[in-house]
Amino acid sequence: MTETLYPFLRRDPLDVEASTVEKARESLALRQRVLNEFGPSLTACAAAMEAAFRAGGRLFTFGNGGSSTDAQSVAGLFTAGGLPAISLTCDAALLTALGNDVGFDVVFARQLAALGSGGDVALALSTSGGSANVLRGLEEARRRGMVTVGFAGSGGGRMAQEDLAEHLFVVPSSSVHRIQEAQTTLYHVLWELTSADAR
Repeated sequence: MTETLYPFLRRDPLDVEASTVEKARESLALRQRVLNEFGPSLTACAAAMEAAFRAGGRLFTFGNGGSSTDAQSVAGLFTAGGLPAISLTCDAALLTALGNDVGFDVVFARQLAALGSGGDVALALSTSGGSANVLRGLEEARRRGMVTVGFAGSGGGRMAQEDLAEHLFVVPSSSVHRIQEAQTTLYHVLWELTSADAR
């Protein structure tokens, strides 16, 4: 009965181990690749963010699903490092109110319109680069003169096509898991580069 409910229990442990090792290799290779490719871009982005923080700017982060969790992680990293950062995904009451009363595609744009100003930083995360509310958030951030940072995968989607982020990091993968793993590496490096000089 148990094996009927959980067919993976019938798999050969050696197959599971081999699959896990292969996925770990893929993840490591992709992380090394993006660090090699984006090194100069990360440095330039960190310099722009550092300048924004030194001028009194704040960081606003946002994304959906797993990217929402990553947005909270980014904000947590910067806040713990002594820099002002807010995740726009943390207030469930506000998100659901905006989604219900106005529309889910504006949940980030409306918050940036109310809270953001020129000189702040908007950091958006999306595995597809095509989430409507993330794109609307970046559009609002650009209208307000904010520094815009985007993390995407799968070719970058509309985020790349419409050049919505001044600093864009597109992970060259179509796997949501690998994209998010690589994005985690990238934003940790960005945090280290920025926080070293911005405090």
